[in-house]
Amino acid sequence: MQDSNTATQIEDEIIPQLDTAYHSILMAVDSSDHSNRATDDAIELGQLYQSTITASHVYAAQMHDMRFKQMEGGLPEQFKEEDELERQRDIHDSLITKGLSIITDSYLIQAENACKKTGLIFKGRSLEGKNYKILVNEANNGHYDLLVMGSLGLGAIAGSTIGTVCERVVRRSTVDTLVIKQPQRSIKDGPIVAAIDGSKQSYAALITAFNLARQWQLPLKVVSAFDPYYHYVAFNKIAGVLSDEAGKVFKFKEQEQLHEEIIDDGLAKIYQGHLDVAEQMAEERGIEIETHLLSGKPHHAIEEYIDRIKASLLIIGKIGIHCDDELDIGGNSENLLRNSSCALLLTQREFTPPVELIAETTTTWSTQSEEAMRRIPPFVQNMARATILRYAQAEGHTVITASIVHEATKNMCPAGMKNLDNLVDAATAAKQAKESKSTAGAFNMDWSAEADEILQQVQDNTLRNNTKMRAEKRALTEKSTIVEVDHILPFVVNPSLKKELPSPSSSKCPFSSMGKLEDSMEEVDLPWHQDALTRLEKIPEGTSRNMTKKAANAIAQQQNIETISLEFLENILSIFNSGSKKVIINLTWTKDAEAAIAKAPSMVQGMLVQEIEAFAKRENLTAVGFETVQLVKKKWTDEGYFHLDPDDSRSSSPPHPDPLPKGEGTNG
Repeated sequence: MQDSNTATQIEDEIIPQLDTAYHSILMAVDSSDHSNRATDDAIELGQLYQSTITASHVYAAQMHDMRFKQMEGGLPEQFKEEDELERQRDIHDSLITKGLSIITDSYLIQAENACKKTGLIFKGRSLEGKNYKILVNEANNGHYDLLVMGSLGLGAIAGSTIGTVCERVVRRSTVDTLVIKQPQRSIKDGPIVAAIDGSKQSYAALITAFNLARQWQLPLKVVSAFDPYYHYVAFNKIAGVLSDEAGKVFKFKEQEQLHEEIIDDGLAKIYQGHLDVAEQMAEERGIEIETHLLSGKPHHAIEEYIDRIKASLLIIGKIGIHCDDELDIGGNSENLLRNSSCALLLTQREFTPPVELIAETTTTWSTQSEEAMRRIPPFVQNMARATILRYAQAEGHTVITASIVHEATKNMCPAGMKNLDNLVDAATAAKQAKESKSTAGAFNMDWSAEADEILQQVQDNTLRNNTKMRAEKRALTEKSTIVEVDHILPFVVNPSLKKELPSPSSSKCPFSSMGKLEDSMEEVDLPWHQDALTRLEKIPEGTSRNMTKKAANAIAQQQNIETISLEFLENILSIFNSGSKKVIINLTWTKDAEAAIAKAPSMVQGMLVQEIEAFAKRENLTAVGFETVQLVKKKWTDEGYFHLDPDDSRSSSPPHPDPLPKGEGTNG
């Protein structure tokens, strides 16, 4: 990883800038555990940017004075004499007004003493009034660019996740806000997670995450989450209310078919596209990141992910890509504010990635292409447009024509469909095939007894119906005619009903057991979803594709995954890509040796280089020639092991490699 000076110089020269520094930090203090941790974390951030730190506490003397006046009627008789009443008023005024002021000053002195140890400039703000209103006014007065506060204060009780003051302030704050959730953990503990959805604020959050991860030398995980189940639920609800006549006018079955085909493939591609942009941005800045595509209700999928990896800080945009002008906080951000287990930094800064990463700024549409777009159903036009733009960018086009629209939409369609016309024809054929089934009957699936037992334990009727349809959608996606336990478990909230589900990214090495599984397991070719097979076919035919397929089958079987999905395959490819980027060439390679692996995808080239060089070194070679590459490829094919070193624990003790033929080596 580059040092900060080198990385900063690179950014200054070739990378669009976003000022990620927090020059002036406001922190809310009340001496609670959450507030004390917020003070420590604010100072940690302040030291990165040499910020001015301002501590503020709001006390409500006027409110207490009003409450005392309201309670005067309930005082004992001896206190109702006017002289005595006036004396009590003076005492109360002195205790409350002066006492609260003294308490506030004590909080500020505590914060000042913490700042003095670092040499940061400190300011104290003793404020009076309604707590959340006064704090919001102070945060938004233009003097600050970050507010730091605890999610809970002195009024916290068991089970509390966020206090009313914190929630009200976050909604109304116009500056970035850091909310501290774990008094026992520093935001520097790591790892850091950035969640992106393609919005300008999420990309600004990503750059802030880049900066903090680099400065603190922490692992950075970047996630993008989408919900492929919502639309299935929605269409089922629509089906339940449409009359036969309305269904014909709406062309429900055609709409459903179009929507499902594009949603199932298109959503994953769009959100994977956000991660691809993030990887390119990270590479330009010399930052190492790990990306993950999450499926499910976005906020819930992110909550589960940060719990699983024990993140210390989640950085997100305050509003997302689907926001409107009146929105104060996005739905997913609001849920994460309430439910996330780690500290949450909500940014309101905006950043648009370079034009070479965002195709919208570099492409135009022909009249014919716009006409072709109008044939796509309105509810998926934005999604289709984004996919077409990415396709055009990847192919180097700056003007999108009708032929490009058809070529790009072919990639969005299932196998066997060549273009948008085929998609419409397929929808019509699907309608004819299902004519014998009633609208209600089309969605009735069989459930195993175990899965149905879990479903019936969901008490809320609305939640139970939605859970039912999401599980059915998952079963249909996996081409199952029966809803099993594994189909419903991801959507069950009750932890006692869940079991630990395997993660496609849990293998330390993607090729670790590609040739031989555990003794108790039999190597089999698992069923693959069509979209996963389509993605596999994009890998050049030969060694790379065969090894990828073997690795996917082996890892899936080890993790008890019965069908290989596109998401599972993409996670494996992401691991390949991450590993390849870290490899450094140490030996001299002849040109024909380089050419022999040049056609391999970049995501595996690094690993190929590493294994071929390791083989060459074991044979005491100082260079890699064409014959060396060909011999290693043959061994991979014949022996079924990627790691040919007999001492490599990642393989299952393959036989020692045969020696190279005499004469091969340094001169290729």
